[in-house]
This record gives sequence, structure tokens and C-alpha cells, in this order.
Amino acid sequence: MVKEPVRRPGRKAVAVASDAAGRPVAVESQAALLLGSVFVIATCGLIYELIAGTLASYLLGDSVTQFSTIIGAYLFSMGIGSWLSRYLGGPLLKWFIRLEILVGLVGGFSAPLLFVLFEYVTSFRLILYALVGLTGILVGLEIPLLMRILENRYEFKDLVSRVFTFDYIGALLASLIFPLVLVPQLGLMRTSLLFGALNVVVAGVALFRFRETRPYRRGFAGGLLVALLALGVTFVYSERIQSYTETLAFQDQVIYSKSTSYQRLVLTKNNRELRLFLNGNLQFSSQDEYRYHEALVHPLLQGLPDARRILVLGGGDGLAVRELLKYPRLQQIRLVDLDPGMTQLFQRNEILVQLNQRALLAPKVEVINGDAYQWIRQDTAHYDGIVVDFPDPGNYSIGKLYSTAFYRELERRLAPGGRVVVQSTSPYVARQSFWCVAHTLAAAGFHTIPYHCYVPSFGEWGYVLAGRNAHWRPDASPLPTGLRFLTPATLRQMLYFPPDMAEVPTEINQLNNQALVRYFEEDWGPYSH
Repeated sequence: MVKEPVRRPGRKAVAVASDAAGRPVAVESQAALLLGSVFVIATCGLIYELIAGTLASYLLGDSVTQFSTIIGAYLFSMGIGSWLSRYLGGPLLKWFIRLEILVGLVGGFSAPLLFVLFEYVTSFRLILYALVGLTGILVGLEIPLLMRILENRYEFKDLVSRVFTFDYIGALLASLIFPLVLVPQLGLMRTSLLFGALNVVVAGVALFRFRETRPYRRGFAGGLLVALLALGVTFVYSERIQSYTETLAFQDQVIYSKSTSYQRLVLTKNNRELRLFLNGNLQFSSQDEYRYHEALVHPLLQGLPDARRILVLGGGDGLAVRELLKYPRLQQIRLVDLDPGMTQLFQRNEILVQLNQRALLAPKVEVINGDAYQWIRQDTAHYDGIVVDFPDPGNYSIGKLYSTAFYRELERRLAPGGRVVVQSTSPYVARQSFWCVAHTLAAAGFHTIPYHCYVPSFGEWGYVLAGRNAHWRPDASPLPTGLRFLTPATLRQMLYFPPDMAEVPTEINQLNNQALVRYFEEDWGPYSH
């Protein structure tokens, strides 16, 4: 190949080469191609990191600890990879092609492998972090290696600025499309396989667009083809693999599963019951959910004989709304739930519509999908009662919904004489967590009435009734007919706490300390998988 140096002001000499057909090709175009590769591999690298963190939260518990430690381990491994890049010598482009194929295979198959292994191995965390570490090391090798390949094509200051510009733009793209497009449309397994294939494609482009790869092109071509074929076949059968892993994870038949932008929804069925799982955690069983929802709703309405307007925060399954609709005097019920995938499922799935008795389709019910923390700050309406049915505070994003800041917003939205009820986890298993919720409501200015009941699927479960005054009588007004659990007698029993569930001192859950999340992890940690 004949090269003729072309001089440009302020730049190194740029060579003009001939391609396989004898046409002149500027080396500048090859450099641009490699810079484009930076964008792709940066996007892929961050996607693998997000997949690992999300998958750890799904499988090991919806906890900020999982995401934080995964990201920390991944970044540390990338640092090791960057340091190791100094030892790569010889034809750098050859190393780059090898690396991209390897990253594509390891990163691409990471999610399917972890889902399958979760139910088979006892030391799952060891495998998880080993895979995260290996992926991080390989990703950490990429950018330093590319910079060494490009060093003769750009001045150092231009090289650094261009490489890191494309790197950060790729990271931005990944952070946007991962929750908004990839998880809800493809799911974690298909996302990892797709981006693994992109890494292999980058290797293929480098292999066939650079003349210096000719001596080893044939040898790599077979590996590229096998890698793409393996990733592609697994992508096609990913739903079957996902169904298989969920069959292992859940005792009963999985009849519905879907990843939304916010969570993984799985519905199982046996001869006796339906069960809904969110991120692997049991949300309800159709066999005994009536106990939970009757205890959540009716004590609140007992003390509000003149209530007309009710706000429900969370409760996207519509089961709390079902109980509210047993009061004909209510004129408006507004439900705010973060996940449209959840509310749409319980508006359209015939089995679930029967379970909630078409509650979310009732004319007096308004369904809003949005972040309750942001929504409540913008709302101007006032409500006679507010039902707070959020998931347990297993991470900071949910923990803020149990904070003094949020509870003060609730107080502003209450009409005179209005009240709030908050599901507050188990006072037996999570004793600190339960009383932390009660103390936080009190710190926000509420008078509180803690109570609890037994739900077979969960054990003892707690609630806190709160208002501007502490007056409440279990027989203040008659209960609706047809209840399966609650009676005036059981209402009175729910107010008694035996010694092993009695009040304990706790910190107040504030936005700047999130003490409740810490208590929750301490309380429930011994019971995690």
C-alpha cells in the first residue's frame, strides 16, 4: 500500500491510502470509524453495568445496597482493565477485535446465565460478582486500547477530547434508553444479548474495514459468525429461557410475566390461588389478600362517615379501590400509581379484573400514572381520606415516600377532619421499621393509631392510621356488608400489640438520612434469599 503524506495546518500528517479496489481512502475515515466504535462500546459498557445492577436488585432484593455494590465493583474492575491494557502489545487492532468478541460474549450472555444459575447454585453472589468483575475488566480495556490505536492519527489533546466526548455521549444514550425503551420492550435478557451482538459487530467492522487485518481475517471471521449466531439464537429463544427460569424460581405455574420501566411483574397460578410478584417479592395472594385490603381500607372509612373524596397512592392492583367502592357515599376515588404496566394489567386482564371486581374501570375512579412524590407536591385538591399502599421501603426511591417531607405534603392535602392510613410492613418481623413509620408520621404532625392483623401469606402485618386528632372508635359507623374478615370485634383486637411487637424507639425517617431503609434491611435481611 502506497501512502502519501498530506500536510494540514496544526495537525499531524494524514496518510492517503488505497482500498482493496484501488480507490484512495483517507486514514481519517478509519479514525472516524474507530471514534464511532467508542460511542457504541461506551453505550454497551454502561448497559452491561445497568443490567447487572438491575438484575441483582431483581434476584437478591430491591435494595439500594445491591445496585450500589454492583456499580462499585464494576467501576473498580474497569480500573483494573485500564491498568492491564499496558501489557497488550503487538498488533493492537488484532487485540481490539479479540476484545470486542469477548466482551460481546461475556456481556451478552451475562443476564441469561445469571437468571438460569440463580436457582441452581448456593454461592450465587460469588458468581454474580465474578461475572461483573470479568465484564468490567474487559470493558476497562477497550478505551485505553482504542486510544493507543488512534494515537498516531490525532494530536494528544484532540485524541483525548474526541474519545471521551464520544464515550460520555454513549453513556448518556445508554442511561436514557435503558429504562425508557430497553427494559419495557426487550427485558434484561434480550437487552444484554442485543448489546453483546453490537460489540461483536464492532469487531466485524474493524476486521473488514482495515487492510492490516487481512493476514488474520479468515481466522477471525469464523469466530465472529459463531458468536453472532449464538447470541442471535439465544435472543430468539430468550422468552423460553425466561419462562424456564421463572418456573424454577416460582413454585406455581407462571401465567404472565412482563418487565416494565419500573419492575418485573410475574403472575402465578395453582389450584387454589393467584399470586402476583413484583421483582420477585410477593405482592398478594388471591387466597387471603382480602384480609390485607379490608384491614387497610375499612378502619380509615370507619372514622369518616361523611367522606366523599378519597386518594389512593400506590395500590395499582385496584384491590384497595375495590374495598372503597363498597361505600356508595364516595363520589370520587383518585388512584396514583407509578407504573402504567401495573394499572393496565389490572384493567385488561380478565382474571385480574374479576379479582378487583372491575374497580379500576368504575366511573367514579380516576387512574393517574406518575411519581407520587412529585405528583402530591403539585396537586391542589383536598381529600377526606388518603390510602397509602406503597411497596415496602427497600430502597431510597421508595423510602422517600415514608419520610417526614412526604407526610407533610399528605397533611396539606387533607380536608378538615381527614385521615391517612399507611401500610407499614410487619411489626413482628420488621419491628423497627414499623415503629419508625409510626414515629415519622407523628414527627410530621399527625396523631397516630398503629394497628395490625394476620395475613397468612405474610404473617403479622401493620398499618398506621393518622390524622389531626387521635379520636377513633371502631364502632363509629357500620361496616359494609359482605366483608370476609373485619368485624367490630376484630377491629378492636387489631389495636393490641403483644410484647414481641410492642413499641421500640427509632429514628425519624427524613430525606437526608433514610433511617427507615436501614431499619428495613436490618429487619428483613435474615429472611432474604
